[in-house]
Amino acid sequence: MKKTILLCSMTFIALLAISSLFLRAVAADKPTEVKIDNFSFTPSTITVPVGAQVRWTNRDDIPHTVASEDKSFKSKALDTDDVFSFTFGKPGTYKYFCSLHPKMTATIVVK
Repeated sequence: MKKTILLCSMTFIALLAISSLFLRAVAADKPTEVKIDNFSFTPSTITVPVGAQVRWTNRDDIPHTVASEDKSFKSKALDTDDVFSFTFGKPGTYKYFCSLHPKMTATIVVK
């Protein structure tokens, strides 16, 4: 009886660990969305894991860009409904802005 309970417990823990890894892999496949609208990036600060893709979509009716302060990524001018994506391969804090409207700023923390 004790062996059966121990075996069931170990099986449950193994399934829990496998499902956790699966959920992380599924979450990493889905890009994190940032909306550009009304002269702002929303959300203005996000935290993502290393290897995550972030996708910006311009919902404003004027062009905007996405440019990091450290020059690690920069989009072309994005017209309405244009999209720019970047995959973050290294941990760190990435501050970015719109080069056409420099008061538009935001931050991505990669852990």
